[in-house]
Amino acid sequence: MTTTQGASTPVDIAAEARLLTDGVHRDPHRLLGPHPHGEVTVVRAFHPDALEVSVAHPDGVVRMKRVDHSGIFEAEVPVPEIPGYRLRYRTSDTEWELDDPYRFLPTLGDIDLHLIGEGTHYRLWERLGARVIDHQDVRGTAFAVWAPLARGVSLVSDTNGWDTRTLPMRSLGASGVWEIFIPNVGAGLRYKFRVLGADGRTVLKADPLARAAEPPPATASVVTESAHTWNDAEWIARRAVVDPTARPLSIYEVHLGSWRRGADGAVLSYRELAGQLAEHCERMGFTHVELLPIAEHPFGGSWGYQVSSYYAPTSRYGTPDDLRWFVDHLHQRGIGVIVDWVPAHFPRDEWALARFDGTALYEHADPRRGAQPDWGTLVFNFGRNEVRNFLVANALFWIEEFHMDGLRVDAVASMLYLDYSRKPGEWEPNQYGGRENLEAIAFIKEFNEQVHARYAGVMTIAEESTAWPAVSRPTASGGLGFTFKWNMGWMHDSLDYISKDPVFRRYHQQQLTFGVWYAWAENFILPLSHDEVVHLKASLIGKMPGDRWQRFANLRVLFGWMWAHPGKKLLFMGGEFAQWTEWNHDRSLDWHLLEEHEHAGMQRLVADLCHVYQEIPALWQVDGNSEGFRWIDAGNVDQSVVSFVRMDASGHPGAACIANFSPVVYEGFRVGLPKAGAWREVINTDAADYGGSGVGNMGRVETEPSNWHGFEQSALMTVPPLGVVWLSPEE
Repeated sequence: MTTTQGASTPVDIAAEARLLTDGVHRDPHRLLGPHPHGEVTVVRAFHPDALEVSVAHPDGVVRMKRVDHSGIFEAEVPVPEIPGYRLRYRTSDTEWELDDPYRFLPTLGDIDLHLIGEGTHYRLWERLGARVIDHQDVRGTAFAVWAPLARGVSLVSDTNGWDTRTLPMRSLGASGVWEIFIPNVGAGLRYKFRVLGADGRTVLKADPLARAAEPPPATASVVTESAHTWNDAEWIARRAVVDPTARPLSIYEVHLGSWRRGADGAVLSYRELAGQLAEHCERMGFTHVELLPIAEHPFGGSWGYQVSSYYAPTSRYGTPDDLRWFVDHLHQRGIGVIVDWVPAHFPRDEWALARFDGTALYEHADPRRGAQPDWGTLVFNFGRNEVRNFLVANALFWIEEFHMDGLRVDAVASMLYLDYSRKPGEWEPNQYGGRENLEAIAFIKEFNEQVHARYAGVMTIAEESTAWPAVSRPTASGGLGFTFKWNMGWMHDSLDYISKDPVFRRYHQQQLTFGVWYAWAENFILPLSHDEVVHLKASLIGKMPGDRWQRFANLRVLFGWMWAHPGKKLLFMGGEFAQWTEWNHDRSLDWHLLEEHEHAGMQRLVADLCHVYQEIPALWQVDGNSEGFRWIDAGNVDQSVVSFVRMDASGHPGAACIANFSPVVYEGFRVGLPKAGAWREVINTDAADYGGSGVGNMGRVETEPSNWHGFEQSALMTVPPLGVVWLSPEE
């Protein structure tokens, strides 16, 4: 056994060296760094290529002696302790000097490790990943990563020339966390972790909690530190006291990389997009933007739905602080920001989360639960404390660090059902023999409870495509706890109905009216989303039947119907001006179409719908209650005219919607109304300004005491072809 002189405990240098060179040392600080012993301090360093190493301390420079051929050097410094020192290295072709990382204590305490282990560390990003901190009076970066079954982990980065050998990390006991503090490095440093897995394979892994990443196709994580000063306190305070379900919501769904591009086709940055997008939303009357996923993702063609770095905003559009500036700017302009969040699955890229420590760590080990056949991705192990913690903390991270006003959760159904998109024999029942994923349900409830408890007014929105009950009801009453649910049934029925030739619509009118019978089962958002304008489904205008005029008229009538219908609104970009082509994520929307009258008219209509919708409380105050809605006539199938009235929270009628889904003009059409007097024509989708034929009611109708449709008052009016008219009492 080879032992060193002067150390407090004899050290078997050869054995320790083998652990280092094999990449399996679980406590390199036990060997390396300073080790006081009486009046001297033994300092050890490791570098396989070094020819000479010295210790530079406040009282002088001591040359170190190579004590093992592997590259371990040692020196006795004649002082009882060294508060700070630097190591000087010389190889055959270069020299450098650095503060010794192995002289520092761990940066995580027992409480942190305990919370991580039990899955309740809800500010996980402040302990794992890369954090620029002051530690033992030195500024540097603390690196920590959870890899419980890894045989060894090393930091590989710009600071050590991407050498996989020279910065082994220490394991913090049973927590499964590995850590190291690197002094005098900070923001901008690129890094990965060299993980020797339980399966014996060595892989360079990106940091699961990295808060920045290189622009794809590069895959390194990047140290970041925020310098942004928020200026949206007024917005945040107002958000906290407003119930989202009792306010107007017109959401503009946006893919940042293809909404608008530079003149040369270049992708715009967060800062370049902020002003243009805010101006567009102000002009159009959208209350919020919803961003397709902006967590870092390797494949642009996934539109962000295959996430590799859950805590890193994509660098395609700039830095994390650029994103903060983007959100801050929109908030100051009165526009909320919702972001798509994807906790259901993740890609199989070897350098990312998949088999992170050589085992199924983040994913479920059983492929019947751990693989998603539709998308070729992996499914999180929702039953593991640390994985659940990773996801719940990530949701809170986007709200805390980027002031997001809502999270729209993708593919909720794929989490709820064990047999989702699986054939018999390809899935495993739960402990009770059912198809419900009990662990995922518990995770979803915890996520919603934590968000709502910590951030008043922040929305959680479920894209849930089945009839799962109480999705948007509180967990205390048995619900999943979401604020809203996308109304996929309304969307499918409405698009199927409107795509039919008007001559056949009389046989399918129930597709329009059926949605009202369940409209209050959930807090619904009516979505015309990106999913409906891709994969050969055609654009919205492309789905419409008839000639050019009828296509535009049909889309206008759909929008007029949608904005009056119970439920909040969501429209994907391009729909507001009737883009002809399907959405293509690789290029800008066809903004040049606005030079044509029909497209410009469509945009004016959507803007007017959004603005008038906000101005009439009856259209949004009682979305979640049947008391805010009353049919006027749902059964006029022969004329394909459907009508209803919306009431405000006080029970007063605020708007009547008369929708004609046929190309026939109906003059002298009598409609029952709940209030006597004049009613203004506040919206007519057939107005000439919108590209319509200009058929209307000269701005108003007057009721008379003639009982009709169950109302004591009624009015004669002209109903335009393929048109929607909104009437509102003049008072």
